This record gives sequence, C-alpha cells and structure tokens, in this order.
Amino acid sequence: MSDPSTMSDIINGRELVRMAFRHEATPRVPWVPFAGVHAGSLKGYDAATLLQDGGKIISSLSEVNRLYRPDGLPVIFDLQIEAEILGCELEWLEKNPPAVKVHPFADHKALPNKVPGAAEGRIPMVLKVMREAKEAFGKTTALFGLICGPFTLCSHLRGTRLFLDLVKDPGYVVDLMGYATRVSRVMAALYIDAGMDVIAVVDPLVSQISPRHFETLLNPSFRGMFDYIREREALSALFVCGDATPNMEVMCKTGPDAIFVDENVDMVSAKQLTDRFNITLGGNIPLVSTLLYGTQQDNMSYVADLLEKIDHRNLIIAPGCDMPYDVPPENVVAVQETIAHPELVEVLIRNYQTPVEDADIVLPDYERLTRPLVEVFTLDSLNCAACAHMLEAALTAKRHFGDAIDVVEYKVVLRENMFRAKRMNLKKLPSILINGRLKYSSRIPDQEELISGLQAMM
Repeated sequence: MSDPSTMSDIINGRELVRMAFRHEATPRVPWVPFAGVHAGSLKGYDAATLLQDGGKIISSLSEVNRLYRPDGLPVIFDLQIEAEILGCELEWLEKNPPAVKVHPFADHKALPNKVPGAAEGRIPMVLKVMREAKEAFGKTTALFGLICGPFTLCSHLRGTRLFLDLVKDPGYVVDLMGYATRVSRVMAALYIDAGMDVIAVVDPLVSQISPRHFETLLNPSFRGMFDYIREREALSALFVCGDATPNMEVMCKTGPDAIFVDENVDMVSAKQLTDRFNITLGGNIPLVSTLLYGTQQDNMSYVADLLEKIDHRNLIIAPGCDMPYDVPPENVVAVQETIAHPELVEVLIRNYQTPVEDADIVLPDYERLTRPLVEVFTLDSLNCAACAHMLEAALTAKRHFGDAIDVVEYKVVLRENMFRAKRMNLKKLPSILINGRLKYSSRIPDQEELISGLQAMM
C-alpha cells in the first residue's frame, strides 16, 4: 500500500481537487483560497484597478499561487460581470468588487432577452486571463471559473422587489430565473472553453429564501445548470453565503459536485447531509474574526479543529467566501501550512488559547429611545449581496417613515463592529435588530412585514 505522504508529494494540486470533486479518497484535504480582490493587495493594486486590468489580475494570481500554494484557485471573484453587461450601473470600490447601484428592472417587470457574448463588457479580458492562467500554472493548480448564480443575477436586475415577487408573483420569478439561467449557461460555456476545471455557480442569495420557494422556483434552474456543466465534462460547485442550513438538502438535490458554505453553516452537521448525497463540502474559515483579525495561531487552530472533527473524504478547506482585501498574508500561509503539515502544527498550537479581546463598546440606551432604532449588522454591504439587500430593506423603511425612525449599519468587517456584534451575541450575518432585539437573522425581511412591524411600535 502506498504511503499517503508520498502520494501527496506525487499528486499535484489540480489532480487533488479533481479527485475530491470526483469523490475519491485523497492523500490530504485540498486547499482552495478565495483570493479575489485580496490577490490585488499582494501586488499593491486596489480592487477597481485590479478588476479592470487583465495583466494585473494575472500578476496577482501568480503571486497567490506562489505564496499560498493553493490546490485550486478562482481566477476572478466578481459577481457583477454579467450584471454590468445587462444594464446594471456599478459603483467601483477600492477594497471590494464593484457594487450594483442601479437595478434596471426595479420599477417595472420585464423579461430581458439580451445574452452576453464573448466580445462584450469585461468578458474578453476575463477569457484572456483564464487562458494565460491555464498556461502559467493551470497544469498544477485547478482553476475555478466563477459565474453569477441565476437568483443573484435576478436580484441584480430586479433589486429587493424580487423578494416580494416570490410571494406576490412567483410565475414572474420562474420566468426571470429562466432568463438568468440562459445567461449563466452561456457564461459557463465560455469559461469551460477557456480551460476552467471547475464552474462555480456563486449564488449567495439562495440562503435568503425558504426551502419551499427553492424547491418550486429555483430547483429546475440549478439542476439544469449542473446537468449542463456535467455534459460539458467539467466539474461543478454551488457557492452560497449566509445561513444556508435550511436549504442544504434542497441544494444537494440539484446535483452539484460540490457545495461551498460560509461560517454561518455548521460544517459537521452539513457534511453529514452532503455525504448522504455524495457531494463534496467546502469551507468555511471565518472571514473576519479569524482570517482578517485573528492571529496565525487562531487560523491554525480553526483549521486543525475542523480537520479533526470531520471525515476528510469529500472535503475541501476554503475561506467562507471571497477573502477581505486586508487579510494578513501570514494568516493565509498559516492555513496552508496547517493543511500541508497537520502533525507539526498540532505541536505548535498544543497549548494555545485565543486571547480574550473586547473593545470598549457603548451600546444605545434601548429603554429610553424616542423612536425605533433599526440596527443592520452586515459583513459589508458593499461586498455581500445578502447584506446589501438587508440594508436596502431597512433604508426603504427609512424612506417610508423619514425621521420617525433611525437606521444604522454596522459593517462587521470593521474591528469595532465585530466586537459590537459579539456584545450583542449575534451568531449570523446579516441581521437586523430593532430597539436592541434581534428581529431578522440571515433572512431579508418582507418589506410590508418590516414596515407594519415598525408602525406597530410607534
């Protein structure tokens, strides 16, 4: 019988990822860092510059490949590429991918018919980067082509009204999903032709709907996508954000090769379910508390604990989502070293305890408020689709009531807000608190429900 450590040295990262996606035993767990705009930080490029310059993307990816020694690597993490072509106005940002600021179908229901072509928008740049990455390091590193998932693409086009449509006009949602799926399929074909090993359907907003709505309105689109990717002999993954726990089973039934989740999902419980469907599970290193603000030992400890608690078959270690721009490189290296040398790391962290930190956070006097206070806790509404829609729901209520209510956003990507969230004992993001009480946890509220609830408090 071959020695696993020897096998690990022989099998390169690309093959290791492919083995995990094919549900084969691997000599060690594969490692896939989601270094989107963070890759630019390694070369001194801000996000807006990086995501519009193919040469800088290749340069940054090469640095990620050299420094973090990934087994797999997303080529570009930007869910607005399709939306930009379809008429969404973008706001370019320094440390985040662009944000959709104008939803072209926010005020009227329509079914678009435009499907992106290979020569439109930033697609030519992305395809060129993919081919260059394939040539530079794609023979030893599995390359992921990330497409905007159909439900999130619908939200880019329709805005927060999409969530009301789920209840009021599900037929329109089905039709819009059908259109968005056509777009997703075209993008998948382009990326497969450019040499991508894995097509990841990145749809953070599916965590915000009920299993019933997923089953009846979204399932055909996702199942069709994964069947198509399989027909094209590529590997498939579904990336989700937020508390996707209630939807894990219905997501498994759509048939992806892998599902990637963030810190809102308990990996141990989730893997018991994904193993039933023989689906590979990826995740879920916390983006802020561990990768951004933790120490090297914190990152080693989190990954070592994860590896100890769950079976290594059908498993990939990855960040919970696209890594924040300012993540210290040494923390990412610590993760890689833990996966590559678990026995050595075990010695290094044997007696380590995470330091107890607490900022001097002053909370509002909730008992003496003169008007309702809506506090929206987000990872970062500029870089998290679910967070953006949660904030927009609160701001819509603010526009309705004016000065009769107060609305404030706390971005947990900022250190003091991370401590504030801990102080409020928040377990999941995004969340809305009203007068200090948790009202919506990783669930975007129905606009009418939120407004009527605030009205009752007045």
